[in-house]
Amino acid sequence: MNRALVMVESTEFSRQLVREAGELAAGVDADLKLLATMEQDEYEHDLETMSTIADVEGTAYSPADVKESGRQFARDIARTELEDVDVEYDPLCIVVDDGKKAQRIVALAEEHDCDHIFIAGQKRSPTGKAIFGDTAQRVILNFNGAVTVVTD
Repeated sequence: MNRALVMVESTEFSRQLVREAGELAAGVDADLKLLATMEQDEYEHDLETMSTIADVEGTAYSPADVKESGRQFARDIARTELEDVDVEYDPLCIVVDDGKKAQRIVALAEEHDCDHIFIAGQKRSPTGKAIFGDTAQRVILNFNGAVTVVTD
């Protein structure tokens, strides 16, 4: 492993995944890309809110400012979970539509030359996965590298 992409979410389980991926990366001298995702409607809502604030304050906000909040979220998780781990990391944030989340994750991993993805999966029955799909499953099937999936 030279560079790994780690999905960052607000759950305690995800925080533990970040820590374990960081320790593994430190052990093999690899870099980490910490990826926070924003759902499209959440992103649009935040843009609208920032536009309203900008009108009141007489300032301006850009779509990049909204994504920066996602990168800051990843930094905050890293600051806590990787505090005593000697590993280089870079926070990233992407906006996703639910149906295309796995595609965006794989594309970003490839864009950043990652050879490993760490992702939290959901416990679902085989029927539930067949009907509703599963992001982790799609990542496994479409990524040309190692994928570590953990479930709580």
